[in-house]
Amino acid sequence: MRLDKYLSHLQFGSRKEVKALIRDKRVRVAGELVTDPGYNILPGVAVEVNDAQADGPLEVDYLMNKPAGVITATEDPVQPTVLDLIRPHDYRPGLYPVGRLDKDTTGLLLLTTDGNLGHRLLAPNHHVAKTYTATLAKALTDDMKRQLEQGIVLEDFTTAPAEVTVVPATNNKVIQMTITEGKYHQIKRMLLAVDNEVVALTRIAMGPLHLPENMAAGDYRALTDEERAQLAQISK
Repeated sequence: MRLDKYLSHLQFGSRKEVKALIRDKRVRVAGELVTDPGYNILPGVAVEVNDAQADGPLEVDYLMNKPAGVITATEDPVQPTVLDLIRPHDYRPGLYPVGRLDKDTTGLLLLTTDGNLGHRLLAPNHHVAKTYTATLAKALTDDMKRQLEQGIVLEDFTTAPAEVTVVPATNNKVIQMTITEGKYHQIKRMLLAVDNEVVALTRIAMGPLHLPENMAAGDYRALTDEERAQLAQISK
């Protein structure tokens, strides 16, 4: 990879700004001063900018606790997006959210620079399970639960059977619901179809990923090696 591209990916500035850094003799590669922006960087070679180590992964995967009030998009001229929550030094070109959570839906969201990973996780044939905690307007009845678990006929498709568990001590107004499709507004539409309504919705799991209990809304962290390995297994 070109030196200027490498440093730009690590958020040392735009390609133009990085080229200026290099030509101003502020960059060393393997201890040697380099002034050519097109210098080829080999994997594992030490790079320094202003005598400080320039390192970090070029490709990243983050698990975020999405807050309400931001949209799941890479950019928007008016509304804040989930990428606006990423600290500048953690951003990488091509970073995007896998799938979509509504503006008012909170919880687990995967952001990655790996387009192939995102495509495989969202492919219908992989049936990646997604679990949500839903607060309902009315108590869930046995008949509502039965309908959800059998599958709901909606206007544009019939859902696969959902797994539904009532959260104890909530007067049947809070449930955990697992689906495998993830269509637009699917959980909300399914509850409306059984004469109920979602008041609040949080995604707590996606495949092997689980929302950490101590992660505040708007926070994020890099995936662990174990999580990456698990994702690689389900998305083959």
